[in-house]
Amino acid sequence: MRVALAQLNPLVGDLQGNAQRLLEAACTAAAQPPADPTGPLLLVTPELSLWGYPPRDLLLRPSLQAQQHALLDRLAAQLQQQAPQVSLLVGIAAPTGSAELPNLHNAIALLEDGQWRVVYRKQLLPSYDVFDERRYFAAGAEATVLTWPPQAERPLRLGLTLCEDLWVEEALAGQRLAGPDPIAALQHQQLDLLLNLSASPFSLGKLALRQQLAARAAARLGAAVVYVNQVGGNDELVFDGASFVMAPGGRVCAQLHCCSEQVLLLNPSQLHPEATPAPTVPGEQEQLFRALVLGVADYARKCGFRQMLLGLSGGIDSALVAVIATAAAGADRVQALLMPSPWSSAGSISDATALAQRLGLTTHTLPIAPLMQGFDQALEPALGGPPSGLAAENLQSRIRGTLLMALANQQGQLLLSTGNKSELAVGYCTLYGDMNGGLAVIGDLYKTTVFGLCDWLDSPAAEPCRRELGLPPQGELIGAAIRLKPPSAELRPGQKDSDSLPDYGVLDPLLKALIEEHQSPEALIDAGIDTQLAERMMGLLRRAEFKRRQAPPVLKVSRRAFGSGWRMPIAAG
Repeated sequence: MRVALAQLNPLVGDLQGNAQRLLEAACTAAAQPPADPTGPLLLVTPELSLWGYPPRDLLLRPSLQAQQHALLDRLAAQLQQQAPQVSLLVGIAAPTGSAELPNLHNAIALLEDGQWRVVYRKQLLPSYDVFDERRYFAAGAEATVLTWPPQAERPLRLGLTLCEDLWVEEALAGQRLAGPDPIAALQHQQLDLLLNLSASPFSLGKLALRQQLAARAAARLGAAVVYVNQVGGNDELVFDGASFVMAPGGRVCAQLHCCSEQVLLLNPSQLHPEATPAPTVPGEQEQLFRALVLGVADYARKCGFRQMLLGLSGGIDSALVAVIATAAAGADRVQALLMPSPWSSAGSISDATALAQRLGLTTHTLPIAPLMQGFDQALEPALGGPPSGLAAENLQSRIRGTLLMALANQQGQLLLSTGNKSELAVGYCTLYGDMNGGLAVIGDLYKTTVFGLCDWLDSPAAEPCRRELGLPPQGELIGAAIRLKPPSAELRPGQKDSDSLPDYGVLDPLLKALIEEHQSPEALIDAGIDTQLAERMMGLLRRAEFKRRQAPPVLKVSRRAFGSGWRMPIAAG
């Protein structure tokens, strides 16, 4: 009786392709040593692994629901032919049998002996942040204990859960959905293992939280917890995988890779942690970098882009995006455009050029001074003079945005936006200018987070990760000249970000409190924040909402990002 974990990267809605991935994973698991063509093997896959998570309104298509049934029939038959010893747990959307909406269950199907059947229906349906499961699914009402294999003299007793069913510890998670406690319902069932099929998106610190929740469940049940998570980027969400097995004593005894696919056959020693060394996971900076690289790579691949383009200014934001893009696609598929203006410093141009050379990127330089002059002349009759002040500064950004879009359009490239979360929060960005693009790579990274990630990338600690991802493994990558440069948009002589905004070390904790912790200006003022500063930043956050509504998708890596989980009105008091 063997158990294997398949950490898979599905394409949302590609039921046929995902079924093939599931079959290949089953064959891979069956062939792993010690291979046994007759001994039973249970393969556990992620939540909604046949659909990919989140399928959103694709679930409403009757044709896809009908296709799912036919594919499950075929997959069960193929499994019996190609890996007959494998029983497969698959995440599916099971019809409720009712005409009333929602008419689906988020469910688990068991495929074995050429047949399939639904064995569990998810009880806790998240509808917060980026989740909206109650739009599509009805909640299951019962706990399930699967005895497997049924013909064994002493079959395993397996408790089945799906993702949110594990998140019942309010003291750990900070919140708890109303509804049953699926773990409590299994406490007296004398389980051998608790299986949790998940699709849990990445955010900083979340892997540690998942393991704490699993450790608590393992202690309550007196059984090991097998946690299998989806991996891959799907639109704004990045799923980091990092599946694991948690022993009853609260120790991780098997750990799968962070941000890559893997099929792992558990051996008996991995369920007895005293016999194995504790597995390690990457540090938080490496987790963050790998998640961003995976998000960019999958967004491009799954949307059909082979080439990427970005504007390279010599600043730290575009430098970090250039590194992420190079790791995601390879230097030969990334092009950088330098667009100096009369206000660009010589250092910015040389810094951008040096970075591109270190990464091996192709660059082109298009000075924008002639275009600025042309716009000035064109606008003078209507304005009674050339544009000035903020209008003139934004015009430069929009000229650059237009050039980038023209190149991307002509060459079929994915244009990467390089703005950070601090800028998006307060509107320190130009609509139809530097906000142009198909993906906001670091739009969920505060400026201080950008500094920290770049410092890590230039440190010896990052060298193994850089080598693995095809980046130059040694020496500075971003470079001290870029990392230590005072931030500036360079849209007027001598301009610095600090002319318009507080120091990022002051601004970012304030923004995090407003955005991620739902703090009010009044609460921050009571906590000692300057009244004028708190009220001004809240005002900027509100007024920039119309810009964010028109921004490209932002890769989510924090607890609350500007995207589908941010549902603020534009017109509001």
